[in-house]
Amino acid sequence: MEKTYNPSAIEQKNYQNWEEKGYFKPHGDTSKESFCVMIPPPNVTGSLHMGHAFQDTIMDTIIRYQRMQGKNTLWQMGTDHAGIATQMVVERKLFAETGQTRKELGRETFIEKIWDWKKESGNTICKQMRRLGTSVDWDRERFTMDDGLSAAVKKVFVDLYNDDLIYRGKRLVNWDPKLHTAISDLEVESKDVKGFMWHFRYPLADGALTADGKDHIVVATTRPETMLGDTGVAVNPEDPRYQDLIGKNIVLPFTNRLIPILGDDHADMEKGTGCVKITPAHDFNDYEVGKRNNLPMINVLTFEACIRDEAEVFNSMGEKSDDYSTELPKQFQGLTREDARKLVVSELDALGLLDEIKPHDLTVPYGDRGGVVIEPMLTDQWYVRVAPLAKTATEAVANGDIKFVPQQYENLYNAWMSDVNDWCISRQLWWGHRIPAWYDESGKVYVAHTEAEVRTEHNLDDSVKLTQDDDVLDTWFSSGLWTFSTLGWPEKTMDLKTFHSTDVLVTGFDIIFFWVARMIMMTMHFMKNEDGTPQVPFKTIYMTGLIRDENGEKMSKSKGNVLDPLDMIDGIDLESLVTKRCGNMMQPKMAKKIEKQTRKAFPNGIEAHGTDALRFTLAAMASTGRDIHWDMNRLEGYRNFCNKLWNASRYVLMSSEETPCGFGDDAGNEMQLSLADRWIQGQMQTTIKEFRHALDTYRFDLAANILYQFTWDQFCGWYLELTKPILFKGSEAEQRGTRHTLLNVLETLLRLAHPIMPFMTEEIWQRVKGVTGLGGESIMIEPFPEFDAKLVDEKAVEDLEWVKQIIMAIRNIRGEMDISPKIPLNLLVKNASDDDQRRFTENQAFLSALTKLESVTIVAEGETTPVSATALVGELELLIPMAGLIDVDAELTRLSKQLEKAQKELGKISGKLSNERFVSNAPEAVITKERGKQAELQTTCDKLSEQIETIKAL
Repeated sequence: MEKTYNPSAIEQKNYQNWEEKGYFKPHGDTSKESFCVMIPPPNVTGSLHMGHAFQDTIMDTIIRYQRMQGKNTLWQMGTDHAGIATQMVVERKLFAETGQTRKELGRETFIEKIWDWKKESGNTICKQMRRLGTSVDWDRERFTMDDGLSAAVKKVFVDLYNDDLIYRGKRLVNWDPKLHTAISDLEVESKDVKGFMWHFRYPLADGALTADGKDHIVVATTRPETMLGDTGVAVNPEDPRYQDLIGKNIVLPFTNRLIPILGDDHADMEKGTGCVKITPAHDFNDYEVGKRNNLPMINVLTFEACIRDEAEVFNSMGEKSDDYSTELPKQFQGLTREDARKLVVSELDALGLLDEIKPHDLTVPYGDRGGVVIEPMLTDQWYVRVAPLAKTATEAVANGDIKFVPQQYENLYNAWMSDVNDWCISRQLWWGHRIPAWYDESGKVYVAHTEAEVRTEHNLDDSVKLTQDDDVLDTWFSSGLWTFSTLGWPEKTMDLKTFHSTDVLVTGFDIIFFWVARMIMMTMHFMKNEDGTPQVPFKTIYMTGLIRDENGEKMSKSKGNVLDPLDMIDGIDLESLVTKRCGNMMQPKMAKKIEKQTRKAFPNGIEAHGTDALRFTLAAMASTGRDIHWDMNRLEGYRNFCNKLWNASRYVLMSSEETPCGFGDDAGNEMQLSLADRWIQGQMQTTIKEFRHALDTYRFDLAANILYQFTWDQFCGWYLELTKPILFKGSEAEQRGTRHTLLNVLETLLRLAHPIMPFMTEEIWQRVKGVTGLGGESIMIEPFPEFDAKLVDEKAVEDLEWVKQIIMAIRNIRGEMDISPKIPLNLLVKNASDDDQRRFTENQAFLSALTKLESVTIVAEGETTPVSATALVGELELLIPMAGLIDVDAELTRLSKQLEKAQKELGKISGKLSNERFVSNAPEAVITKERGKQAELQTTCDKLSEQIETIKAL
């Protein structure tokens, strides 16, 4: 082995070998238990970020663990076509290179351009995932727009339509005025901004007066421009100020439209004026109020969010209506919503109808792709009736067919499912699954897989002109079929029979409804067992938290706090990191701020840590909490852990190569196991048992900690040291036994650690195999360690733990008394039991080698002992006579200086805590901390005083 652990020298070569040898594929033996994980399909436009790295590490750990248990494992790979994101990327590229827009190019040609882009640039994230060691079956990679998945999407749409679970309707949606499409709630970013609340006077009609004799009521709004679409004013039916006005009308300024005053609980008596204008076509809350009260809906905005030349008027069911005129005031026609707002305010002021303007904190919705304010827009869209599907999906979790880990996420799931709205599945894009619906010239709709099928089913000849719907399906629609469409559905494939239902889904809590719930609903509707009962898509859902920066903030490019997992694997110099974080910043001030933060946080850039260190860090931080605060110090610490395991492995191999170690030709020769050998075997088995339980219960943080503690403390910290006396001075049988144990334990440890740390474990395991001659082609397909109770020697564990305590006690005395480790010691022992005396005799070699003991003398009860430094191990008292071991004067001087310094610090803190003003004003946490320091310093002073008195007695 190389002297220094160098991740870059081992990672890519091992991954390439694994992939070429086909180790990622299911082994195909269907007599064995199957196990399947579906990857949440990353966007085809995407590149690896910390969230991907985290989830991929968890999934890869799971799949490697199950694969090593001999199961027929499949980790299904695939990518999502990412409708909006991909269309935007290609549109920008097209315009930059040719100056053309997609509309100039035409739909078919533009879609060809997207396919060309995907072929060239759409697999970036797949290449990056290989760097993480993800053992997905690349040969089965699917794409949500491939032929098989497209056929599945069409069938699902047609079947749901025929089951009356899909319909077309006019309802409010999140509309992106820049991209000209509906978007999902997940694609809306809410931003807090400073705005205003405008109070307007709406004149009462027919001479009506308020309770205090006014001829108007005052409504408050943050969006004056939408008043052109008002069809009602709501007051609380319990509000005594307005009870007598319910059922009366107001005259809407500019339009002279008579609109009713209605009683509705939506109006809050304590908020504002208690009067709320209702604009059902331009506000989600108002839309619900309008539905309850049968108010007409008046759309006054174009898809570009400008005031229309002529309004659209619909009844509360979304059908065209003549309840109100479509006329809009000329002065507002064609204005943007921002300009219309200013003019509405100005003209109402001129009419004496502006009551007041108040500063107001607003939460404004923005499109995460288009970057403009989202407009609630009344549009014709396709919807899925969710309630019937949600009932079955909710029952699956309630009866335990699907389990959430952590379980608390069931509450979030149930909250979503108990109050579901119908799902808008259409998008006004070109890239995506085009909706399989056709319209004749009268507007009648026909749904089928193809136009030919429409004509056949409805006896339509070529004289009937049919036009396919221009819209495409929401990307969540196709990804909702992910677990079964990727396995070949609607065909009854062997893969479906073998791997469905899948076993574990690993995903983020933020898409429980958008993806997880929809997968459950879709799967249980379309996938049935032989007895007709619905299949679940997965049996367990492991929910991950968000990875935030060290300050707890969400990582985002706009904040400049994004960390690239590949930079942590390969390293990056400071200037490149600054360029990477600031390069796309539009605002120079923000770029400067981010540059300053970056230079402060990473003065030397980011060192290379390797994939295994990154994976181990991610696993160690995978607690059951919602958020993970990234810590570069932990990454550095686990890089040191990798070094530790590498160097320990070198020691084992150097101690065993070309020497008798009980393998191969040397097998069968006499071996004698030392106490340390028997102890480490037992500790290894206990670690296996605990580690397996941690993985089986999805506690990856505990698994990483168990592995760390055994490797660092027990194997490297103690066992390797305890082998040295035997390898240097033991008999041939003892040396053979120790070498055999070293190799056995290391080999088992490598298999145990492999799911989390695949690269270095493979590299070292191949070297170990070269010495032992045991094992197959790769650690990946070796059996995972199983607990063997026969290898746990309780007596050996107890004896060796005793030895460790003796060694630590003697080393502590050396440290406290500043005795050089080169000076041999004579140990006196009081209160020694028969077991203690036996252990001293049997472990003389260990104790002599590791503590440099020259002699051990058992002191009889009542026998006088010289002045000594002492330590207790249970009832056992250890004494090291101090005469002649130290320079008394020098040691007294040193300890006196330490005592003086400690007393000075103690005096300061005690003075602070005796100050009544400090104690009464300081926070409780500060006082508690200071008292802790005081107690610690008092202990130090007492201890130093005792040492001084002991040395004076010499």
